Amino acid sequence: MQECTSASSVTSSVYRKAINAAYISSIFLKFIIENAKADNWQELCLDIDKDEKGLEIFPSDQSVEYFLMKGVLNYIGSVDVSPESCYLHHELLNLMLVLMSTQLCSGPSPEPKDVHPFIDAAMLQDSSIVASVVQKLLLNFVRRPQIPSNGSHPVFSDDGGPGVLQRVGSAAANFVLLPYYTFNYFVSASAEGTTSQLADNSLLVLLILIYYRKCISMNESIPTDGVYMSDSNTNVKDAPAFHENPYCKALNNAKDIQFDHADVEGNAQNGPVVSLSFASLFDALGTCLKDESSVLLLYSLVHGNCDFQEYVLVRTDLDTLLMPILEMLYNASRKTSNQIYMLLIILLILSQDSTFNASVHKLVLPSVPWYQERLMHQTSLGSLMVVVLIRTIKYNLSKLRDVYLHTNCLAILANMGPHAHKLSAYASQRLVSLFDMLSRKYAKLAELKNDKALKVTPDQMEADIISDDTSTELHIYTDFLRIVLEIINAILTYALPRNPEVVYAVLHRQEVFQPFKNHPRFNELLENIYTVLDFFNSRMDMQQLDGEWSVDKVLELINKNCRSWRGEGMKMFTQLRFTYEQESHPEEFFIPYAWRLILSRGFSFNPGAINLFPVEIHVDVSCSLLLENQSGFMLGLSFQFQPCPEHENNKY
Repeated sequence: MQECTSASSVTSSVYRKAINAAYISSIFLKFIIENAKADNWQELCLDIDKDEKGLEIFPSDQSVEYFLMKGVLNYIGSVDVSPESCYLHHELLNLMLVLMSTQLCSGPSPEPKDVHPFIDAAMLQDSSIVASVVQKLLLNFVRRPQIPSNGSHPVFSDDGGPGVLQRVGSAAANFVLLPYYTFNYFVSASAEGTTSQLADNSLLVLLILIYYRKCISMNESIPTDGVYMSDSNTNVKDAPAFHENPYCKALNNAKDIQFDHADVEGNAQNGPVVSLSFASLFDALGTCLKDESSVLLLYSLVHGNCDFQEYVLVRTDLDTLLMPILEMLYNASRKTSNQIYMLLIILLILSQDSTFNASVHKLVLPSVPWYQERLMHQTSLGSLMVVVLIRTIKYNLSKLRDVYLHTNCLAILANMGPHAHKLSAYASQRLVSLFDMLSRKYAKLAELKNDKALKVTPDQMEADIISDDTSTELHIYTDFLRIVLEIINAILTYALPRNPEVVYAVLHRQEVFQPFKNHPRFNELLENIYTVLDFFNSRMDMQQLDGEWSVDKVLELINKNCRSWRGEGMKMFTQLRFTYEQESHPEEFFIPYAWRLILSRGFSFNPGAINLFPVEIHVDVSCSLLLENQSGFMLGLSFQFQPCPEHENNKY
């Protein structure tokens, strides 16, 4: 590794040795981590005798894991990806995932007793290495380097001869080697040409690094000189605290190299700063947002990095990011609940800015090809957001029944409400129909509660529990209804002249508001809505009309009277504004989430050793088959047979 990093020109022989060493290390380390019995990883044999022959020059002030991570991270951060170095970069990123996989063996809540030797060592590296690694991993994600399609991996060949693992000559070696490289090196030629294994693995490594938290007890001392020092009498029951994560800090402090040169130079005295083109990062995120790990990166940036969030908010092409997000929400039934949460939180963070809310309504989309229920031509991005968010609420109401998801959708709509501008007819109708749908659900719950209050049951305790559950749900829907009324009220109060279609939708469905006119939680908000209804109803009554009212004639009257609307009699309420605040222990969500993403990408790990999250362990009937092609090369194919629940008689 040191030769590959320091030498100005590296020979293929040196690269080959480093690549093979990294690959073999990954294989054995992964096996040891998966099958370790002790919590302190004694099987890794990290305590070495530095007096042993050959180890005299080993740095006396560094641990084995610190020395290893310094070499790996220094190479990743300082050596550019090239056709010659890409294979070694690839192996080192895979090695990083293996080294950090000790997290999979710990529980979901970090504790002081948790030991993660390699990732802990990564946290102790110099700030210059940390900044260079974060910057290089981001650049890999942005540039998406490809493995040369006509290249030859050193494991496969050695100056025309067989690779190191092939020289073993056993079926087992081929069985281990082929599935791994066939997947990693030939997947890069897949659809759209944007898939890059280096970029994907760089992002996964970055996510693990930025979300790691080292938990310590309050009486544990701060780490120094590359080693975490702890009091032998540490009481695990003490209130936990966390060391600052330098990788997270580096990402949060990243600067736009094309926009803020002076600021980057000014911050140099405070330590190295990650600097890259925010424009390139923005475009790369827009291209890759259908990938779940890219969504998590976007969340990390807009939540943690104020400069990047500000950059996103001033972009005039917000559709680059928002259209992929809205398309994924449109297809919510095919997404995981975690992915839906992340998408909604990103929108909530952005909607906290009034400039963003104004901009999305002014950006007109020629068409929305992925929206199937209705042709949407020349609709604003803001109107599309309203439609998709309401659609997500309706999907959640029928399938997921997740209160948190409901709240996030309504919070985004509430932030957007006062800034609505020329909301489309379809979006306006959806907004009023949302109130109607929630009101019907509310009415059913109220009726159910009344029925149970009158009903006498022998099991009074069970009846009380059911009644409490109904009351809780009724209270939740009361809040939801009030938020929707707040949204409609905000549009009519602050933006009525700019939204004739909203006025039309309220007039057209005015009967849905009648049951709540005297409700103590809603009456003050409905007073404003009825002030608007009375104004436009009276104008329609005064209009001398030949024949019946048509949609066009009603809209013409609304547009005419919108210009004379002065808001007389309207009560001014404080604008409803929601902000996102990360929970106190985000690591309990993000660490398992990031590792689930890694496992979903083909990183295999012994399910029985995973304690980070629940894993279903199947007892499979498995067999392996070796096929020899015409050239005599052995192909290792693994078949797993699992009972299929869709078929009777336990067919496989």
